[in-house]
Amino acid sequence: MKMLTKVIASVLIPLFLLSSVGIADASGTIPSPSTHAQSAALIDVTSGRILYSKDGDQELRIASLTKIMTAIVAIEHGNLQDKVKVTASSFAKEGSSLYLKLGEEMTLENMLYGLMLRSGNDAASAIAEHVGGSEEGFVLLMNKKAEEIGLTRSHFMNPHGLDAEGHYSTANDLARLTAYALHNPVFKRIVATEDKSAPNPNESWEYSWHNKNKMLRLYEGADGVKTGYTKKAFRCLVSSATRDGQQLAAVTLNDGDDWNDHARMLDFGFENFPLREIAKKEQPVANTSVVTGRGFQYPLAESEVASISKKLILTANRSQNDSQNNSVSNDHSFGLAGRIEMQLDGKLIGTIPVYHKGSYIPPQPEMQEAAFAGIGEITTWAAAWRAVISHLLSLKGGFLVD
Repeated sequence: MKMLTKVIASVLIPLFLLSSVGIADASGTIPSPSTHAQSAALIDVTSGRILYSKDGDQELRIASLTKIMTAIVAIEHGNLQDKVKVTASSFAKEGSSLYLKLGEEMTLENMLYGLMLRSGNDAASAIAEHVGGSEEGFVLLMNKKAEEIGLTRSHFMNPHGLDAEGHYSTANDLARLTAYALHNPVFKRIVATEDKSAPNPNESWEYSWHNKNKMLRLYEGADGVKTGYTKKAFRCLVSSATRDGQQLAAVTLNDGDDWNDHARMLDFGFENFPLREIAKKEQPVANTSVVTGRGFQYPLAESEVASISKKLILTANRSQNDSQNNSVSNDHSFGLAGRIEMQLDGKLIGTIPVYHKGSYIPPQPEMQEAAFAGIGEITTWAAAWRAVISHLLSLKGGFLVD
């Protein structure tokens, strides 16, 4: 096990250094979409690349878009089948509400549906108290998650989004948060739901919730995400849509014509930045004995395709062992041979691992993590190593023990 620890420390840590993906810069050739928003952003969910931004780093009030963070933190930290109790401090919360009764209990999963479809502030507080131990404890989790995924211009003071000093985010940060959250299958399922019913312990009728997000009905392929409004934040909206296997998410803050603006933004992304396949899984690398460990897709304008370059970086372990021992018995690479760095105009946009032919290749991760600023520890390369180590630890025989 000591040997394994040394391998992880010597190989993984230096590879955490990945550049963040910048905002698409095709303004010279592609006209930007017009919006009425004070701030806006458009992101490709698979890669995390921001395709359009209008004052996207301006720190603003975000109203109930806050609940995107509330939902993903609750999903990651809670048990969906737990019963959440409505306490005195969460009962009859001001603003939009599910009108839950004091002392009422509902599963966390159903309460999350009420949170995201009807924007229930009572549900937000009840969820926070249940998952975080208190609303204050849950807010700590929210800000920790923001730090983990690289939201450098966001700070949360509550789980519902009612106006509060020190509670803010930006269009760019919300785009990155949404892209992160949409990789979670539970979150993705909930925000795409148009209608949901849930048991009501106090009445003979069930709760019936119709999603406030009109984009689900107005835009072809729409599948999320959240509406928001307060008197100080004004109209806020995050929407997502999927076409031809590509999912985009749009954000507007303080936008009086958000439904139409989002349609234009999403159209802009699908038409000008289609998701293009740059590499396939288990694709042989020319003039080598290695194959790719996963595929790689990236949204590119037509004018950018020729600017993509690939750099193969191989580790020395196997060749050294072969030359010294004419054997691979002392090879501690476990088949992982190196990585390919994908670059656009010389800037790193992601990596994929490469393996010696015939080696164990772990399943592809859910997220092209390299694209998300601030998640250095979850790069594709590091994720591949974790999967390999997990596979080895599951093998019988315990060959990793000294």
